[in-house]
This record gives sequence, C-alpha cells and structure tokens, in this order.
Amino acid sequence: MRRGPVLAAGGAVVAGAVALTVALWPGGDGRGPADPPSPPSDRNSAAASRAPSPSRSYPLSKAPRTIPAVREHTAARGPGWRPAEGKGRVVVRDEDLADEARLLAGELKLRYGGDGRARAGDVELALASGADGGPESYTLSVKAGTVRIAAPDEAGVFYGTRTLKQEVAAGRTAPEGVVRDRPAKPQRGFMLDIARKHFDAEWIEDRVRELGDLKFNQLGLHFSDDQAFRIESDSHPEIVSADHLTKDRVRRILKLAASRHITVVPEIDSPGHLGAVIRAHPSLQLRNARGAVARGAVDISEPKAARIVDDLLKEYAELFPGRHWHLGADEYSALTVENPEASFPRLAAAARERYGPDGRVQDLATGWLNDRADTVRPYKKKLKAWNDGFFRGGRAEAAEDLEVAYWTGKEIGTRAPEEYLKAGRELVNYNDEYLYYVLGEPQTFRYPTGQRIYESWTPRVIRGTRPVSAEYDDQILGGSFAVWCDLARSQTQEQVARGIRMPLRATVQKLWDPRTPTLSWSEFVKLADTVR
Repeated sequence: MRRGPVLAAGGAVVAGAVALTVALWPGGDGRGPADPPSPPSDRNSAAASRAPSPSRSYPLSKAPRTIPAVREHTAARGPGWRPAEGKGRVVVRDEDLADEARLLAGELKLRYGGDGRARAGDVELALASGADGGPESYTLSVKAGTVRIAAPDEAGVFYGTRTLKQEVAAGRTAPEGVVRDRPAKPQRGFMLDIARKHFDAEWIEDRVRELGDLKFNQLGLHFSDDQAFRIESDSHPEIVSADHLTKDRVRRILKLAASRHITVVPEIDSPGHLGAVIRAHPSLQLRNARGAVARGAVDISEPKAARIVDDLLKEYAELFPGRHWHLGADEYSALTVENPEASFPRLAAAARERYGPDGRVQDLATGWLNDRADTVRPYKKKLKAWNDGFFRGGRAEAAEDLEVAYWTGKEIGTRAPEEYLKAGRELVNYNDEYLYYVLGEPQTFRYPTGQRIYESWTPRVIRGTRPVSAEYDDQILGGSFAVWCDLARSQTQEQVARGIRMPLRATVQKLWDPRTPTLSWSEFVKLADTVR
C-alpha cells in the first residue's frame, strides 16, 4: 500500500518545503479569515477579468470545503477565484472536453469559449498525460485569476469541474493554490429498485444529476422482479408492466448519465425474483415436492426458462452500453430451505444428471449463474452477482471473473466476506446494515442515517459492523447505497429523495476519501446545505 503524506500540526501535509493544507474554511462560508476587501463598486465587473497581483497581504489559502472532501491542497497566497457572470469563459485545450466545458459554463453563468488558452477570469479544461492518480484523478489550480483543471481522462476533468462548482457555491471563493484529488474506490454506486415501485423518468434524471455532482460513477437499475418488469421489451413484450420506461426514455437517461460519467448498471435478477416473467409463462413456475409454489422462482431444470432469460439478457445488453452488468442470483427459493434435494426432487434429479451422482441443487444453481454469465460475457461486460448466489462445497464453482456484490450474512448458507477475499475474489460492498434503504422498514430493516454511515461505516465494513482486515482493501472495489421498495407505497418519490439525501453524501465521502472525516456530523450537514 502506498504510504500517505505526513500530517503536521494543524492539518498541513508536509512534503519537503511545500505545505499541502487539508484544513477547512472556518465558519463554514468558504472564505478565509482575512479575505482582501472588495475593489470599488465601479470596478467590480472588471475584477474577475484582470489578473490579480498576489502579495503577502493575502493569507495562505485554506483547502476548499466540498463533498466529498478533496484529498490534497497546496496552499498559496492570492485572492482566489469567483465566476464573473457573463464575462469569464470556459475554454478547452482538447475538443473532447467541450461537453464538460459547456455544462460548467452554464452552471456558473460563464461563456463557452471553445478551444484556446485561458486569460484572467477564465476556466481552462485540459487532458494531461502522465498523471499517476488514475483516470478519475485531477488537478485543479487557481492562480493569477484563472482556474485550470487537468486530468488524464475526461472523467477526472469532470470531477474537477464538480469541485469548482462546489467551491464557488453560495458566493464562496475558490481558494488560491492547487488541489490534487482522486477517489479511494473505483466503484461508487447508487442502486434503485424500479421494479417494485415505478419512479418517474424525471425523478431518475434528477438523481443522475445529484449523483454526478457528488462524484458517484454508477447507477444500478433493478428493473425486473416479482411485482413488475419496468422497461419496454421487444423480445418478450408480454412480460412488461403497464407502468414502465420506454427504450427511448431509457436512452435519454443513459445519455444524461454518460454526460456525468455515470455507468448505468442493469440487473435482471434470476433464477429468483422472476414473478413478472412467470405470470406470462406459468409453466416456468418452480414447485416443491408437495406442489406448492416457490414465489418468484423459475424451475431451472426447464430449458425454456433459460431461453427466455437469455433473450432478455441479450436484448438489454445491447440497450445498456456500460461495461458493468449485475446478474442477481440471490434468494433462490430452492436454496433457502434446509434440505433442497428433498424439497425439490425435480431439481435434484437434474443436478445429478448434469454433475453426476454427487450433484446437488446448489450445483444446478451455480451452473445457471455461469450459463447466464456466458450469455452476457460476449458483450464485454464486467459481471457481478449477489453473495448468496455463490455456494461452497459443491461440484460446480462460480466463474472466477464474477465480482461479489456482498449485501447480507443473514441468508441460509451465506459466507463471511473473508472467504471470498481469501479466495482472491473482488468484492463490492452493499452492506444491508448500513446501505439498504428499504421502504416500509420490513423485517429487521431500519432506514439508514447519513450520520451512522459517516461516523462508523467504511468500505471494509462489509457484513454487520465489523471491518475486514486492511490486507483486503485493494480487493474491495467500492460500495453502493441501495433503495429497495419492498413496501412500495410506504414513501412517495419525494420522500425517498429527501430520505436518501444525506446517506448518499455520507456514503460517497467514505468511498472517495479513506481518511477519518475532519468535520463533525453537524458541520458536514451544514456544508451539504451550502454546496447543494
């Protein structure tokens, strides 16, 4: 692991003769304690377009206050930068950054200046090779009345614009100096259950904008479950629910998400949670030895079940261009009983036929998961499945390239996170103790609070409240806050948006910055109100 910089007293990061300050603006208004006086009123309009003359009359700048917090800030003396409405420009050194530039210009009421060099009052966006912080890292410098944001990839430049937007929110000043920033975790997600509850497309788009401003980079859409199937289908229109998203509307959401460098991760959960498919195809229904229905579960010994699910996987793999895909695989009813072979003899027979006399129902389920992975893999997707879809001790093993989406330790047969990590698997944290917002609070679920996430959760707290060893940190790819709509009418869309507001901010703070937060929870809440 790379050793971090040494902190000096007062929060400064010392590297040779250069002080990198990570201290915060006192008073919460984003200004230093000794901001220089404003110029005379008749010269205000020209202030931002004229290069300042930094001198020792300016105090050393303080690190900006943003959500998530920036990782490093090199202090400097100078007045900082504020947008001059209608006068400053956003210019690009690379045409590929035109979209990011136009977005920022509109937000800060500046002009888009196209390709060119920045002058006083401007913001310049550039791609810079050779940075060692990864594709999502960026450098933001404020000097001589200009702002320069540079990164090795467009995503990093975009995150730099989000930092600048927050720096100048509510009339604050972007401090003089240099921000060097990067995320701790590559996957920073929000998962939304649109199957059990229909969310308006406009509501989803508002969440995309919110997620982008917070530097999340994934939006999971769970759009198929027992209650409904919520996206238009050409291959199986008979399964689609009345309230659904058209493909054209999905494409609009995808375009908006791409403009915010957010990957939309679809999930068609199987072989459980397929009630909407079963209603249109009742012959696929799984039944136990007594003929009782296993709710939402298809009979995985029935070839037609695989054909229909594969039709859907292929159809939506073409609709969703992102590199991530969620295969589900959780809570298959046949494996939530103590003796699956006795309870589901048809599945047991199919398992012995495929895997030999020692084959078990869990092997058949693992084979189903691997077969679905094989269906999606040609589309160049990075695949994940819920942790209770991975089983130990069978004849069949889940494919090695599947990421573990770890959400619970409460299901029968679930394994501790360390088992997956010791085996070398990569894992994404969906800890249901902290990160599950389940409508109506069924069973033992309680609405998570931002404060609890902020004060006691980290990406290494995967199951319950105990962290795994730091030796596994690199295998933990990130985390995702999730909204599940088990009791869909318990909250309106507006109530959900309000309820998840601070939990989202706390989650991304812990995924972006591995350090213990310097702000108290109350200070963090006040900051969130300032930079919204």
